Amino acid sequence: MHEVLMAAGDGAHHVATWLAAVPDPGAGEPPPGADKLLTLLRWVAWVVSGLCVVGVLIVAGRMAVLHHRGEGGQHAAGLAWVASACILVGAASGIVGALI
Repeated sequence: MHEVLMAAGDGAHHVATWLAAVPDPGAGEPPPGADKLLTLLRWVAWVVSGLCVVGVLIVAGRMAVLHHRGEGGQHAAGLAWVASACILVGAASGIVGALI
């Protein structure tokens, strides 16, 4: 078991060394076609934001049905997942910027 952990630690060290050697392109000139990539990213962000709205509406509908049946409180987990997705959508560019 100890040998496996040592090998895993060695592998992680090699990966970290390799990642540190990757050059940082900085704020150089974007390649040709970068505007099309940005357009695609905006469309994806728009679709995902729309899906978040749909998710909130679905949870709201489930809340109404479950309340009518007397099964309240089970919708909280669904709302938490949808809210988490909304937070990730809103913070996506900041998270990626922080990691890069």
